[in-house]
Amino acid sequence: MQIMKYHLITLGCYMNISDGERVRTIIESQTGYQWTDIEAEANLVGILACSVRQKAINKVYSRITKWNKWKNKKSLITFISGCILPSDMEKFLKLFDIVFRMSELEKLPEMLKHYGVVSPASLFHDLNSMPKNESIDNFWKITPHYSSSYEAFVPIQNGCDKFCTFCAVPYTRGREVSRPSVEIVDEVRSLVRQGYKSITLLGQNVNSYGLDKKGGEVHFPELLRRIGEMGNLIGQEFWVYFTSPHPRDMTDEVIEVISEYPSLAKQIHLPLQSGDDKVLMTMNRKHSLTKYRDIVRTVRRLIPEATLFTDIIVGFAGETDEQFENSRKAVVEFGYNMAYIAQYSPRPGAAASRWIDDIPAEVKKARYHLITEDLRKESLANNLKMVGKTFRVLVTGNDRKEGYLSGLTEGKLIVRFALDSNELYGDFVDVKITSASDFSMEGEMVIVKELA
Repeated sequence: MQIMKYHLITLGCYMNISDGERVRTIIESQTGYQWTDIEAEANLVGILACSVRQKAINKVYSRITKWNKWKNKKSLITFISGCILPSDMEKFLKLFDIVFRMSELEKLPEMLKHYGVVSPASLFHDLNSMPKNESIDNFWKITPHYSSSYEAFVPIQNGCDKFCTFCAVPYTRGREVSRPSVEIVDEVRSLVRQGYKSITLLGQNVNSYGLDKKGGEVHFPELLRRIGEMGNLIGQEFWVYFTSPHPRDMTDEVIEVISEYPSLAKQIHLPLQSGDDKVLMTMNRKHSLTKYRDIVRTVRRLIPEATLFTDIIVGFAGETDEQFENSRKAVVEFGYNMAYIAQYSPRPGAAASRWIDDIPAEVKKARYHLITEDLRKESLANNLKMVGKTFRVLVTGNDRKEGYLSGLTEGKLIVRFALDSNELYGDFVDVKITSASDFSMEGEMVIVKELA
């Protein structure tokens, strides 16, 4: 009897990665398909797509073109889901065999069973409307097929209510819906007991968690506190992160709670997007640079050891040279350890897509390189301060440098050290930093774990 195999490609952010772990659970537990790492061997191939970036959508078209050619040589079923705009969904209906929203994942086995008998599109006639998230609670109850033995992603929320003018997320995932806190804490507890060391709470705007429940759920600081207290009781070493927060909803209480519990990682990812107030207003960010500055000051006061990460967009519609220079000044002022910098591109569905994209590509590229160089200098200055000190490091694998392992500090900074062994993958070790470059450091392991 022929073994039917499947392969899944995940594009986009950590949320799609987390969703993909639940997709694998459904396929493997409720269909006859078994996983294969080799795409060409699969009888079922799928993509979790991301409409937030055009590059990711371009990859979808490249893949489905190849897959549809394979159908001339073998039997193959294709499917797509993920974080997808209604306009992209409509196009994909003509290219893929099965198209569904993530909240309808439980119906995928039935769609596969009836493929070729019932039109998948007829089962999901509302693909062109904004997601309603009615079935998201059932989706969260699916036990993930975790892709790592030491790092896990735990969704706490889906959707977004902020409607930033550059962003398509409210149109791909719908309005904010919070997952029950009991389920979240239970999943984190289970992961810790299984030996997971790095756990990231996921949401489009995590620090507005619970606000959609109108008093029926705890808010984000209390959720963090419950996880921190659970960590104290278990007594195992692990780090809990969260992404992404919004400056508008970042309260002093969130920062205070992080400072109180060892298991709550001392790393803050706080998206800035622009260092100019007028651009922030055009982006509909609903916060000012002054508000952002106050948050950073609180972080520096309460958690001085915390690393600070951010997101920045250059070349947003109408951004002047002066406004861009304000973003450069912000990078220096806040002294980021890391920033994810993007050159603006309009996304269909987002409000700004109706505006003229008036910044030439070569200007965006030049601004990208300038602000990246600013970031390099700040990151190097921060890393140099760590030389001579010893830090806890979670080993993540082999480094590109032969004979070295690589890992992350609690602040998610890259550290490499000389040791050629895979026995330490997913373990904590102590590393004394001996040298630093702009985005990584090198060190020597201080305490060597006894190898079996």
